[in-house]
Amino acid sequence: MGRGVRTAVIGSVFAVMVGGAGYGAFNIVSALNGDGGGSGSSGPAPERTGPPSSGEIKQTSAKFFTAWERGKATEAATYTNNDAAAGPLLTAYGQDAHITGVKITPGTASGATVPFTVRATVSYEGRSKPLTYKSELTVVRGRTTGRALVDWQPSVVHPQLQKGDTLVTGESANPEIEAVDRGGAVLTKEKYPSLGPILDELRAKYGETSGGTPGVELSIRHEAEGSADTTLLTLAKGKPGKLRTTLSASAQAAAETAVKKYAESSVVAVKPSTGEVLAVANHRDDGFNAAFLGKLAPGSTMKIISAATLIDNGITSMNGPAPCPNKAVWQSQTFHNLKRMQPNEKATLSESFARSCNTAFVKYADEVKVDSLTNEAENRFGLGRDNWKTGIPSFDGSVPASGGPDTAANMIGQGQVQLSPLNMASVTATAMTGGFRQPVIVSPKLDDRELATAQGLPAGTVAQLRAMMNRTATSGTAAGVMAGLSGTVGAKTGSAEVDGQSKSNSWFTGYRNDIAAAAMTQDGGHGIDAAGPIVAAVLRSGG
Repeated sequence: MGRGVRTAVIGSVFAVMVGGAGYGAFNIVSALNGDGGGSGSSGPAPERTGPPSSGEIKQTSAKFFTAWERGKATEAATYTNNDAAAGPLLTAYGQDAHITGVKITPGTASGATVPFTVRATVSYEGRSKPLTYKSELTVVRGRTTGRALVDWQPSVVHPQLQKGDTLVTGESANPEIEAVDRGGAVLTKEKYPSLGPILDELRAKYGETSGGTPGVELSIRHEAEGSADTTLLTLAKGKPGKLRTTLSASAQAAAETAVKKYAESSVVAVKPSTGEVLAVANHRDDGFNAAFLGKLAPGSTMKIISAATLIDNGITSMNGPAPCPNKAVWQSQTFHNLKRMQPNEKATLSESFARSCNTAFVKYADEVKVDSLTNEAENRFGLGRDNWKTGIPSFDGSVPASGGPDTAANMIGQGQVQLSPLNMASVTATAMTGGFRQPVIVSPKLDDRELATAQGLPAGTVAQLRAMMNRTATSGTAAGVMAGLSGTVGAKTGSAEVDGQSKSNSWFTGYRNDIAAAAMTQDGGHGIDAAGPIVAAVLRSGG
């Protein structure tokens, strides 16, 4: 990578801090962009500092556009601050993607950022189609040369390109699929936009066995091994093969509508009696399937597993003691409750669960072993063994045996615990039924894959968890969100503090009859602020 300006970008992969403080979670990654400009201008470069002038911005972008239009990839790359990365992608644009006749129309610059429209033609073996899209670039000052340069990002070439991606045109890697829901309704990216990456993954895995034939497409080929291609333009359609999923069109529609109201949100709904995924939706700019692959501290929704741990280990019970003081200290770290929560030294576990009292659970860190929570999560709830086979890539959760302050922090869903909405929906389904049924989005009979198993919960523990979750839904922290939902209901709220965020991540999980759902909204605040309304909307759909 070359020499240039330093930037920070939001990553689509979540990383949770493992330091002793136990509360922090990071999802910022730093990248050093280069100043790899070469011979794009004649004569010595002027010694300039500060932001590029409007004249420099116009001149640099114009030179870059002209070279790109003429198919001079190497020259175009020299007008960027990372020609080593820009060159191969710009070369692939013409050679591998077979994109010709490029015409770029710049828009009105906003500061150093120049929007533009690309019109071109994609041609392959006698087939051609027009290609039109919009993108933008930003001009920066090269740190070592002082030149005005295009700040290189793959998204300059196409807005859907990310680091490591390239463009190709040819026969599709896998035949198209016609995905249908459990009742036979067709599921398309157009009708259910957040299913796009998931349908791509299903096509990559099951396209060849679904009975279809490949077409000719312009696609984004991703760097990660096994990642599904993203189709940008179809030059010749193949014959799609039908693939039945476990999804419910009505639940999916409700999930799609709900997440649109909150940025950086994800939700999953499952059928507790079978483990079948009924809905999965994400509202994210990066297209990342955080609903299945997210790795974030789940906050107080973790108290479902923590309560089960206390009950199964004979430490306390639903009607047993779980005092709720203002603060609790565990190995030099002080834990607090949410503001305005009144202390209650005589509280039961049921009351502390329904009020989401942190200190009640932290106080019991003295009585659990370092690996008690881990064993409960793995053996009873099927988490953390890296053996789920849902049909598409997914994360199985992580509840490590953590010593020090994290023993207590893990109990309230902070520390080193990492879960996804899929994991938490499964946790709720297990708490509701007592049996762990590994979530699936397509039947295991399609490919004879072996599903994960776990011991599940004793009947007495299930009865207590259901009673406590029902209390939370009807008179506890989740009551306002769950109001009006008929049938058998239960819920748990959560919020997870994250370093560098002004607000906590919002978590919520709940069930209604034979549907369990969990949602997460980054920077969304308390559980009832964002994730709660999302889950309630999905539960209201009835699956």
